[in-house]
Amino acid sequence: MPVTSEKEFVVVEDAAEGVLSVAINSPRTLNALNARIIGELRETFRECAARSDVRSVILTGKGKAFVAGADISELSGFTPGEAAAFSRSGYDLFQIIEEMPQPVVAVINGFALGGGLELALACDFRFAAEGAKLGLPEINLGIIPGFGGTQRLASIVGISKAREMILTGNRFDAAWSLACGLVDRVFPEDRLWDESLSFAVLLAARSSSAMSQAKKVLNLSRNHPVEKGLEIENKAFAACFEHPDSHEGIKAFLEKRKPRFA
Repeated sequence: MPVTSEKEFVVVEDAAEGVLSVAINSPRTLNALNARIIGELRETFRECAARSDVRSVILTGKGKAFVAGADISELSGFTPGEAAAFSRSGYDLFQIIEEMPQPVVAVINGFALGGGLELALACDFRFAAEGAKLGLPEINLGIIPGFGGTQRLASIVGISKAREMILTGNRFDAAWSLACGLVDRVFPEDRLWDESLSFAVLLAARSSSAMSQAKKVLNLSRNHPVEKGLEIENKAFAACFEHPDSHEGIKAFLEKRKPRFA
């Protein structure tokens, strides 16, 4: 794949037409998140979100891990104030990923632990290799997840499974993760990338305008009662008709052809 940009720890490549691959490249540390990597990811995803030619994004890690957690050596000397600032830096990054108009597919090729799993939870889809291990082991360090994991996890797998994962700190395999909805698909390791890319290409073929509205409604309604969620959906549905994609999509359906979205 042609490299679009390369920072010290983040490599961005064109994976297919309209599909961008973002890879964390620190295999020696199993891609553990530190302040530098979080900053590079934040800059990268801001750039992705602003590009109209990018219609879907694949996020993965180089080597044997997606992300094996936060950099524990960096955490070791934190004061409470420094811990709070580090946590907020993760919130900022994950909020960018969650709110960007393009869908993001996390390709979990190995370990997704602690902050790594929290990063995956901020993505729209999670595809895992059969041998992947997922978990939130922070309790074993005398701390709790600090990048939004306590909130996003419960909304995805339910409060009971979230309690089990957070309070035990155990690692879970891909089959268990699929059964409880933590991941969306599981593939043999040698098929993971191709299957993930095919799915990202499918997403890229959809209306980018409608995709953006759908993401916004789904994210906002999670934190509101159903009545407010319906109000948000109603406004977003109406807004779709301000964009030419809606007219093209409806016309293509009536003409029994594939739509040609902007």
